[in-house]
Order: sequence, then C-alpha cells, then structure tokens
Amino acid sequence: METLCYPIIYIRGYAMSEGERDETTADPFCGFNLGSTVYRASVNKEDKPKKFIFESPLLRLNNEFGYSDVYENGADIIDPDWKPSGTNIGIPAQSIIIYRYYDNGSQLLGDGRSEDIENYAKGLSDLILRVRDLVVAQDGIKPEDFKCYLVAHSMGGLVVRGFLQNKKLGSDIARKTVDKVFTYATPHNGIDMAGINVPSWLSWNKMNTFSRENMAKFLDMEDVYKKYKRVDFIPKADFPIDRIFCMVGTNRADYEVAHGVSRTFAGHGSDGLVKIENASLWGLDENNETTHSAATAYTYRSHSGFFGIVNSEEAYQCLKRFLFGDVRIDLWLQIDKVELPPDLDGKNVEALYQFEMRAGPRGKRWFLTRRVAEEDSTACRTHQQLTDPAQIPAKSIYMSTVFLANSARVNKNDPSLSYAMDIGVRVPDYLVDKSFWPKQHYEGAYLFRDGLIVTMTPPQTPGGEWFVDYGWQSEAVGRAVRNVDYSDLGKGKLEILIPFANKVAPGVSGSVQLIVSAWNQDA
Repeated sequence: METLCYPIIYIRGYAMSEGERDETTADPFCGFNLGSTVYRASVNKEDKPKKFIFESPLLRLNNEFGYSDVYENGADIIDPDWKPSGTNIGIPAQSIIIYRYYDNGSQLLGDGRSEDIENYAKGLSDLILRVRDLVVAQDGIKPEDFKCYLVAHSMGGLVVRGFLQNKKLGSDIARKTVDKVFTYATPHNGIDMAGINVPSWLSWNKMNTFSRENMAKFLDMEDVYKKYKRVDFIPKADFPIDRIFCMVGTNRADYEVAHGVSRTFAGHGSDGLVKIENASLWGLDENNETTHSAATAYTYRSHSGFFGIVNSEEAYQCLKRFLFGDVRIDLWLQIDKVELPPDLDGKNVEALYQFEMRAGPRGKRWFLTRRVAEEDSTACRTHQQLTDPAQIPAKSIYMSTVFLANSARVNKNDPSLSYAMDIGVRVPDYLVDKSFWPKQHYEGAYLFRDGLIVTMTPPQTPGGEWFVDYGWQSEAVGRAVRNVDYSDLGKGKLEILIPFANKVAPGVSGSVQLIVSAWNQDA
C-alpha cells in the first residue's frame, strides 16, 4: 500500500514582541524542530516528570516518511530568487516547508513591525503556489495534481483559516491544492482572559487578532458571528470539515509565559492560553446551520514550552495517522438511561455528569486522546439533558476521533487494528432543591468505569467482511473475546455499537459507538 506524501507546510504561532520575532527569525524551523525529553505523568506539578525522548516532529517525519527540508547551502529554495543547481530543479513532494512570515517583522531581516493577519494569509497563498511550481518542476506531475498539507500551531491556524475562508486573501487555485489541515492549540474561537474575549480595540502588538469581532472580519464570517456570537466554524463551501484535525491541549500548569500570568488569566479548562472549548472547529452547511465537529483529540500538554503540544509524542502520533493513516474512527457515547440513587427517586434533582475517555494503541506509552476530569477536558451533560425525551441529540456525546495505521505494513501476518479505551462516567454532585446531597457521595467516584479493547480486521479482499472483536477488561484483561456485528452506513462507513451498563443504581447505560471509515485514497 503506497502512502500519499504531499508537501507539509508548517505555520507557526503568534510572536508578540520584537524579541520573540527575532528569535523566530533566527530559528530555521520556527519550533517544528523542537523535541522533548519529559512529560507529565500526573496532573500534580509537584510530582517529578517522567523521561520520554521525543526527537521532534521534523526529525520523525524525516526518519519515518522520508521528508526533508528545503534549505540548501544557506539558502531557502522557496525564496523566489533561488536558482536551480545541479539535478535539483525544484523540490520533491516529500518536503517540509516552513512559512517564515515573521522574517519581515523582525529587526534581523525586516523593519521590526508585525503585519496584519490578512497579509500573512495572502503570503500563505503565494507560498503554496511557489511550492506547487517547484514540486511540479522536480517530480514532473501536472499542476492540477499537486496537493499539500497545512500544519499549524496556535495563531498559525488562524492564518490558514483566513486564507481558506476569505476569498479576498489569496488564490482559489492555491486553496484547491490543500488536502488536509492539522492545527495544534489554535484559538479557533479567539482568546479569553479572565472570562473576557480580547477586545477589538487592543491593537498593541496585534493582540486584537484574537478578538472574535475582528476574527469574524478577516475570516469573512460576520453574518455567522452575528448569529452564534462564535467564530469556530468552517462553511462547507470553504473547506470540508472532515479534512481538518484539531489537537487540543489541556495542561495549563506548565505554561510559563509571562511567569505564569497567562495561565492564571486563561484559567482552568485551558492549555495556559487557549480555552479547551475554543480550540476546535465545527462545520456549517449551506444555510449556516452547524453540522458536526472536526476530528478532535485531547492531550495533557501546554500551549508551548518544555511540556508543549507541538513537541509531544501524543500530538505527533495523531498528526502522522491523520496524514498517512488507513482508518478513521469517530468515538461517541450513546446514553440510553441514567438512574438516580433510590433515595432520590421522584425528587427535584440537578446533576452534571462528566464523561471521560482515554484511547491508545496496543503496547504504547501514550494516548491518542485523553479526556479526564482532573484535566478539565471531559464532555458534560446535565441530568435534565439525559432524561428529557425532547433532548435526544444531547444523549449522543462526541468524545474524539482517532486514526489508525494498518499493522500489516509492519507485520504481514497481523492485519488487525487494535487499541484500548478507558471509559468513565463520574458520580455527579447531586443537588436536591438546590442543596447538595451528601448521602452516598464519595468525591471522585464513578457511576461507570471500565477498560475496553477493540480489535478490527479490515477486509483482506475487495468487498470482503470486517471482523470486530471487543472485550471489557473487568471480564478479560488484555483481550478482545467477543465478536460484535456492525451496520453498513453507506459511503464507506460502518457503525459498531458496544453496550455498557451498571448492574445496580445509581448508574448509566448505553453504548460505545464507533463510526469506522477508510482513510486516504487507497486505504
């Protein structure tokens, strides 16, 4: 099976001061080359970090997929003034290109002043067309067959969205070449500090780039903003939501910018700068009605720094599977019933249920997604939402999306895809007539918690059958022992439902829903 490797264009995040822009300019890879040797195994910052060496996204893409940079003899081949030399008349498709949009805003190579994000979006369009021309020259493909991947951190994701969503900010030809978009910790719905969105009048160092009012303008979605008061949407006509992945950080404690002031004002439920709820995207249909979320995963990483999200194994594993994987799995929880403690039957009860999920492949020390209460990343539903017959959509809870690679690439004798999920539903704080009910309450306890192993074997011949096995770890540790049927949803999608339930009240029952689809052209 051939892996489709298109050029990767990396767009870094916001550099506020002249000094930061100078540091960015002096770095040939703008942070994409930074690795790490530590990770937080616990949310308690007093606990020592664990040692785990991650070489960097740049080096891993080079080692695993044959990517290389575009620098030669001290020159940037992407520069319009570059002249071909020897056999290199362009660049190969397996190239990593850094969009160096801050060079002109540095004191080193420019005038020291940053520009408006609209100019960066236009520059991205020009860069894509330049990359296309160089790949066409080197690989001999047709210009219309050229594709690229956009990978962006923080504000870089807004640069990408400005280019994709605002038709005044670039070329339609360039937009059509974009195959997939991956964002790390992008403030898709702006930045909130102390619960207040950055004001539109705060022009100091372009801070108002993160004002929702200004974002609506450069994203060309003012009508959408008026309707929803949010800007974390991608209209269907601008770019398919299914081709976007949002990596969300949940570790605020290790974000050290401004000596920790940023994380203090960003507050809980953030990566130290961007609120978790502001870091993902939703699709819009032709009538500007919401459709579904972009593929989203969560990791206990901070916005940047030693424990940052870009220089993490978890985010890299999601990145490479999104770009090159074989199977996409959208993970949902379908809730059928919640039961109160018997003493509360018939009483006026309020409660907030927290749904947790961690998912990781077999034999690995990291999770592809991680949503737990201690990291403020759970999905939440109220008791009313889960018991009111009129609120059916609320009972379908999107948790994350994971992408898997076919193990047959490595082991031809094992074509299966296998991973484990840890699923939990926290005991809520029951309120009876607005007062806390302490009886039978134990902080941190679960209504339901169990491990689930799922093993899927894709069809070995065209039109063949899938085989899906699962096992709850309370019944069989480390094994998938039960076969489960699937439903064909059409358009290459399968639905797998794995039931779960508590045997006694209080409890929750429902199904783990997996929507499985082939990923990439020849998966």
